[in-house]
Amino acid sequence: MQSIYAMHQNGSDDLEKEEKFLFYSIDAIQDLYLIMLSSLIEICKQETIFLHKSSQKHLATPQERKPNEKFIKNSIFQILAENNSLSIALENRKINNWTLNDDYILLLLNDIKQSKLYAKYMSNAVNTFEEDKEFIVDLFQEVIVPNEKLYDYLEDNKLTWVDDIPVVNTEIIKQLKAIKPIEGGNFRVPKLFKDNEDKDFVKDLYRKTVLNESELAKEYIDKTPNWDSERIAEIDTIILKMAICEFLKFPSIPVKVTLNEYLELAKEYSTPKSSIFINGILDNLVKELQASNKIIKAGRGLM
Repeated sequence: MQSIYAMHQNGSDDLEKEEKFLFYSIDAIQDLYLIMLSSLIEICKQETIFLHKSSQKHLATPQERKPNEKFIKNSIFQILAENNSLSIALENRKINNWTLNDDYILLLLNDIKQSKLYAKYMSNAVNTFEEDKEFIVDLFQEVIVPNEKLYDYLEDNKLTWVDDIPVVNTEIIKQLKAIKPIEGGNFRVPKLFKDNEDKDFVKDLYRKTVLNESELAKEYIDKTPNWDSERIAEIDTIILKMAICEFLKFPSIPVKVTLNEYLELAKEYSTPKSSIFINGILDNLVKELQASNKIIKAGRGLM
C-alpha cells in the first residue's frame, strides 16, 4: 500500500524500479527488527561494563564493590544473548548499529535506571522467570519504544521505517511474551516471507493493483454518489483498489480474509470517518460482486 502511494506521489510509471524498491523496503524491515531487538542485548552489555568499572574504582563504595546484579542477570537478556538464531541473523545482516552509535544505548540505559519500573524490579529480592519476562516486556514497551531520540535515529536511518516501526515492535513484544524457561527460550528470528509463494503473492498483488487501477476504480466510483472522487483521500482509494483486486483476481483468498485485512488497514492508516466509509463501500461491493458472479473463489469454504 505504501509503495503504491509513493509511486503516485513521485509520479513514477517505472513498475520494475518501484517493485525493486518495494522488496528493498520489505527486506529492510528485518534490519529494523534486529536493531530493535538487539538494543536489549546491548543495554545489558553496557550495564555490565558500567558495574565492572565501578567495582574497580580505587575508592569504590561497598555497593559498587558488590552491586545488585539482578538487572544484568535477567533471564531474558541471557536467552537473547545466547540465542543462535538471533546471533546468526545479526552476523548475516551485519547489524552493528549500536557499536557505532552506543550513545543511544547509554541514553536508553539511563532512562531505564531512572524509571519506577526499574526501581520496583531491583527492589524485589525474589527472582522468577515470569518476573524477568514481564519486566523486559514492560521495559521494551514503556521505556524503549516511546523514546523520541531512538525514533528520530531510526527515522533518519531509513525513512521507510516510519510505518514499519509499530509493526516490528508489536512482533517483538509478542515474541518476548512467548519466551519459555527452556534452553534457547524457544525463540526464533521470524522470516520475512513464509515461503516463495508468500513472496510471489506480494509481487502479484502489487502488479495486479498497479496495472489495473482504472478497471478497479470503476468498481467503486458509482458506489460513492455522495463523494466527489477528488475528495476521497488517495490512501483510501488505494485500500479500495487493493481489496477489490483481491476479490476479483485472487481466487484462493477468502472474501472474509480480504475484508478483515483491509478494514484493519483502514483503521490504521485512515481517519475514523474514512474507515467507516471504506467499510460501507466494501461491504456493499461484495454483495453486488457475488450477486453478479464476478467473485469466483476456488476451494472449500472460501466465500
